[in-house]
Amino acid sequence: MAADIAEQPEVYARLLQPAHATAIAEVAAVIAERRPRHVVFTARGTSDHAALYAAYLAEIRLGLPAGLASPSAITVFGARPDLSHALVVGVSQSGGSPDLAEVLRVARESGALTLAVTNNPESRLAEVAELSIDVAAGHERAVAATKTYTAELLALLMLVEAVRAGGSVPDELAGLPDLAARVLENDAVTGMAARYRFAARMVTTGRGYAYATAREAALKLMETSYLPALAFSGADLLHGPLAMTDPDVPVLAVVGSGPGGAAMRDVLVRLGERRADVLTVGAAGEIAVPDVDERLAPLLDILPLQRLALALALARGEDPDAPRGLKKVTATL
Repeated sequence: MAADIAEQPEVYARLLQPAHATAIAEVAAVIAERRPRHVVFTARGTSDHAALYAAYLAEIRLGLPAGLASPSAITVFGARPDLSHALVVGVSQSGGSPDLAEVLRVARESGALTLAVTNNPESRLAEVAELSIDVAAGHERAVAATKTYTAELLALLMLVEAVRAGGSVPDELAGLPDLAARVLENDAVTGMAARYRFAARMVTTGRGYAYATAREAALKLMETSYLPALAFSGADLLHGPLAMTDPDVPVLAVVGSGPGGAAMRDVLVRLGERRADVLTVGAAGEIAVPDVDERLAPLLDILPLQRLALALALARGEDPDAPRGLKKVTATL
């Protein structure tokens, strides 16, 4: 897991190279020409959080309604929704889950433009989709996904920005590899693991683009440390779950420096009133990351949280490379 985490700046640089950037731009040009009316994402696990991030991107950057489909509506209940005017995107590290492939197959039959975003361009998911993007993360050693997650984030960001620009990836993303390397050079977060070694449960929270980061951080904590971690948007946290926070329930809050971060201010005040143990991640947070546009921040904010999950698992005597009961590819029907 440590090796996979360390490779992420290299993965960013690889995806931004002309060969991959051009391939993504070509996909974006097809999407721009077809002009879908809405976007539907389908994914599982970690990739579901990348899809959530992309849904925010699609709505905010492209002005297209976007949402996450439930694969079981099609695969278990036999639903056949009319997706004739949609872009349907399957996001999967392995591309090997049968239910995601079936969603794209059904969507394509209904007239949808379909796209597979995967780390395996030879997968069934890529085969059934009309378009495909290789996230080029390379072999991932650990069961807990790290570099494949951030590669999905970057590929989806490049895609959306290229659609917005009419078929070219903007130069503003070129600095991400160096920024990621700077984040990973700071080892302070590993020393924070002792703070949560004996925690019985945790809460993670963020708003907007940061909500995906909060959800992915919670998943990493659960699958490596077996620590119950509940993820909420900052808004949803105030609608009831706030009541369970107290000094014994640590909260990881992802706070950007844009509109989403500003919307978290009241959440932090309310958590302070509950005397909750809050650790903030962001440009002005206890876990400091570079100050970037909020739509880029998820590619940096998750890096120290991956390292925290790794360090916490080791501090609790667990093996983060072999989580019990889990394997690298999970095939759901």
